[in-house]
Amino acid sequence: MSSSSNHSLAVVFDFGGVLFDWNPLYLYRRLFNGDDAAAMRFLTEIGFSAWNERQDQGRPFDGAVAELSQTYPQYARLIQAYHDHYEESIGGAIQPSVEVLYRLKHAGYALFALSNWSVEKFELIRPRYAFLTCFQDILISGEVKLIKPDPRIFEVFLERIHRQASECLFIDDSPANIATAANLGFNTIYYRSPDQFERDLRQWGILF
Repeated sequence: MSSSSNHSLAVVFDFGGVLFDWNPLYLYRRLFNGDDAAAMRFLTEIGFSAWNERQDQGRPFDGAVAELSQTYPQYARLIQAYHDHYEESIGGAIQPSVEVLYRLKHAGYALFALSNWSVEKFELIRPRYAFLTCFQDILISGEVKLIKPDPRIFEVFLERIHRQASECLFIDDSPANIATAANLGFNTIYYRSPDQFERDLRQWGILF
C-alpha cells in the first residue's frame, strides 16, 4: 500500500454489500410473517442462491420463475413474489459508503462499477438511486452473461474501460471475487464495513 497520493487509480465498486443492502430475506420475512427461520428454510430448499445466480448470468426472470415453479409447484406463489416484488429485497443504500463515493467523485477520481446483477432488475432499481450517476461506466454481469469470480468478466471489464488491472483499485465484499481480482493484478480492498473501507482507502493513498 502507498501512503502518498494515488489519484491515478480508478476506483471500481461492487454493488451488493458495498453500496446496496440486498437480501432476499427482506422480502420473504414479510411473506413468512416475520419467521426468518422458515423463510431461510424455504430459500435453502429451493436452492435460491444458485437459481438467482443464473439470472445474474443473463437468464430472463420469466423463464427462471416458470422453471423453478415447475420443480416446486407448492412454492410457485412465493417464487413469483421475488420477481413481482424484487425491490423489497433491496434494503436501501449503504449510506456511509455512498457518502465516500460522493467524496471520491468530488475529488476527481475515476469511478467504475462491476457487479453481479440481473440486467432487468438493475434497470428497475437504477432510476431510484441518484448516486449511480457518479460512475463513468457500470458493467452488470447479466449484460455479458458472465459473473464474478469468473476471471473473464474482469477481463471484459478492463477491455471496456481501457485500463490495466494495475491501474484499478477494486472493492468487493466477496473474498472469492477479491482473490480473482488480485490474481489478475488488480489492487484490492476487501470490504467489511464502511469505517474499515474508508481506512483502507487512505492506506492506498486515496486522499479526499
